[in-house]
Parts: sequence; structure tokens; C-alpha cells
Amino acid sequence: MTTIASLYNLFSRIPLVYPLYFFYGAAFLFLGISISAKDLKASELRLANSLWMLGVFGFIHGVHEWFQLYPLIQGEQMSLRDLCLVNLILFFMIVLSFCFLLQFGLAMISALNGKRTLWAKGVPVVLFFVWTVIIMKRGERVDLLFLQQAEIGVRYTLGLAGGLVTAYGLISYSHEIKNLSKSVSRNFFSAGIAFAFYGILEGVSDLRGVLTGVHVPVEFLRGASTVFVSYFIMKALNIFDIETRRKIEQQTRLLVQTEKLSSLGQLAAGISHEINNPLTNASLGIQTLKQRFKSDGVENELVAKLDAVEKNIDRASMIAQELLQFSRQRETEFIPLDINAVINGSLTLLEYKLKNIGLERHLATLPEVMGDRGKLEQVFINIVSNSLEAMSEGGKLTISSFQRNGMVEVRVADTGSGISEENQSRVFDPFFTTKEIGSGTGLGLSICYGIIKQHHGRIDISSAAGRGTIVIVKIPIRERYEEDSDR
Repeated sequence: MTTIASLYNLFSRIPLVYPLYFFYGAAFLFLGISISAKDLKASELRLANSLWMLGVFGFIHGVHEWFQLYPLIQGEQMSLRDLCLVNLILFFMIVLSFCFLLQFGLAMISALNGKRTLWAKGVPVVLFFVWTVIIMKRGERVDLLFLQQAEIGVRYTLGLAGGLVTAYGLISYSHEIKNLSKSVSRNFFSAGIAFAFYGILEGVSDLRGVLTGVHVPVEFLRGASTVFVSYFIMKALNIFDIETRRKIEQQTRLLVQTEKLSSLGQLAAGISHEINNPLTNASLGIQTLKQRFKSDGVENELVAKLDAVEKNIDRASMIAQELLQFSRQRETEFIPLDINAVINGSLTLLEYKLKNIGLERHLATLPEVMGDRGKLEQVFINIVSNSLEAMSEGGKLTISSFQRNGMVEVRVADTGSGISEENQSRVFDPFFTTKEIGSGTGLGLSICYGIIKQHHGRIDISSAAGRGTIVIVKIPIRERYEEDSDR
């Protein structure tokens, strides 16, 4: 009983403000730790690019609250000079932390609006610079009273603005992700409300004040709002786990689709092989009939019809051969090629898709390139297919080839829907697609990129939403390829 009484007397002598500061700071530090523990590099959510600012705010503000305990504990043992120095450090810490909070809120709002404006980046920096200039201009006249008043001013401005702007950003974001997860959306909304209370409490009084009419220390209410902020933010961070699971599920479906396409390619190869045999026999039969009719003096009209039949048989045979070559799985085999012949072969396979498309070919006489015909045809089939899908209502497709700086360049330009600016940097990423699941694997352009890289070339895309897309494929001519290979 004596021990319990001694402990009770010990803790009863500790001012209430000490544990309040401790838990206040701990809540912010937990906020920073929970954010820093998340791997956000692969996330496509708008929140991911700016969340680190909220984490930095949590770390700095948490350390600030704990550091405030130092002058309180030391009390009269500190000299006035040391006390001013500590408060100066605390002042810059709170300014810096609120600048990161305000920056986070502004970045969130800018991202939701689809714009990254300069003012959103510059406002917190300017405010930090302004407060720094104010302190420097005071010089040696910076005293304890001035620092306390300056801290109140920071809370009235940066603290209040940062809390309210962040609250608005989180509440707005909660509506955007409602379709992804309703529970996470509620957590972001709740975190926004908690931040709104926190911002208001930062601006109503100095830290050691008591809220008028409520008779509750303001730091207690701030601490409570901080606990709620940290709790709801940590719960809301589950959105990144949900996003990862969705990506895994989507990639699994895409891999299944890829396996289906691989099986379909093997089936197409078998069908093409089987079609070629009867087509060859039919072509031989037509040639025999033509020779017999000509020798018997049959009228030219019948022979002309047989010529037309033979041409269609040859065309069907060519399509079957192109399909067989396209679907054949084999190692890359580099041989001298006419790139124009590869382009024409690819268009032959896609001719049935060109009914409502205006096709223009501007194919210059070019030197040979070293390449794998089947794989290069796969590249142009993928590129042209994407262009045709972007022009579902009709349009114009222009294919040009020319030589420049030792490279053969093929330019495929369409008048389709185009690619948005935010997606252009990701079009070559595996499994990236803007199509609905089941409509595309997201592997086409990624495969094209790999094939052209194997050919020591490059592929570039230039596009604008609603204005069409231009794809440029560059492959070294034969002489340059051989020079590069010998090095």
C-alpha cells in the first residue's frame, strides 16, 4: 500500500500538460510512421504523390510537441538565452510542419482538379520565407514574448489554413474513391472532419489557453482531434492494399487472357497450315482447267472468270501464310528484309478491318534492314490494330516510310481518339491498357517495344486526346546494323 501511495503521490505531482504533450506528439509520430511504412511507388492513386508531405508534417509536428516538454520540465533551471533559443527552434519547427500540411492540402486539391499549378507549390514556400524574413529582421530583438506571439500568429495563419485546406482535400477525395471502397471513403471523410476541427482549434487560442465557455484546455481538444486524425488516416491507408489486390486480380485475368491468345495463336497456325493444302490443290486445278480451256479454244470470258478465281485463291493463300508466319513461335532470326514488304504483308492480314478507313501509303524505295519478318509484322499489326480501334467511327490512316540518318523510319498516323497526356508515358508498360478487361491484354505495345529493341531500333508515340496518334518505328539499315553488331 505504501508503494502504491508513493506512486500515486509521484504521478499526482506531474502536471497534466506533460502527458497531454506526450500523447499529442505520439499521435503525430504514429501518423508519420504509418505513412512512411507504405510503399507507394507503384500506386496509381492521386493521393500517392502527395501523401509523403502529410507524413513529414506528422514527424516534424510530433517532435515539436515532445520538444516543447523540454523547457517545461527544465523550468527555472534554463537561462533566458537558452529559453529563447529553444523557443526559436520550436518556432521554425512549427512553421515548417504547417507548411508541409498546407502543401499537402493544396497538392491534393490540385490533383483532384487535374492540374498541378505553380501557386499550389509556391504558397507554403513563400509563407515560410516570409516568417523567416520577419525573424531575421528582428535580429537581436527576438525575445521570448515575441516568439510566443509569433507562434500564435503562425497558428492563426498556417495552422488554420493548413488544417482547413487539408480537410477540404480529404473530404473531396473521399467522394472520388467511393466506388473503390465505401469504408475507406468514410475513413477519408472522417479524417477530413477531424482535420477541420484541428485547424479551427489551432486558430482559436494559444496552446496554453482554455476554450471559453467549455473550460477544457485547448491542447486537450487538439490532442483528441489529432488522435482521430491519425486513427482515420491509418484506417484509410488500407486503400493501397485494396489497390494492390485489384491490380493482382486484374493481372491474373490478363494472364489468363494471354494464355487464351497463345492457344488461339497455335490454333490459328494449325488452321492456316490446313487451309494452305486445299488452297494449293484448288490453285493447281484452276491452272489445269485454264490450260485445257485455252487449248480447246474456249471463249475468253470463261478464262477471265477462272483468272479471277485464281487471284482470290492466291490472296486467301497469302493471308493463310501471313497468319501462319505471325503465329509461329520461334527464335528471332535476322535476315535482310524490305520493310515495305513487311508493311504490305501486315496490311494484307488487316484488310478486312479497313472498310470504313481511308488508307494512304507513302512508301519510299528503301535499303534493306536486318530483321525477323514475323516479329516485325507482329509490330505493325499491333500498331495498325490500335489505330483502327481508335477510329471505330471511321477515319484516315496514313503509313509512310523513308530513310533518315542511317535509319529506316515507318510513320503510322491516324485520326482517332488519341491518348491522354497522363497515359502517354505508360503506353509501353506491360499490362497497361485503357480498354475494358477482356477487350485487351495491355501487352501489345509492350511486346512491340521489346521487338524493336531487339532490332537495335526504337519506337516513339506522339498523341493528343481527340487529335489522333502518330507512331514512329525506327530500324537501322542493314549496313549500320552490321556495324553495330561488330562493335
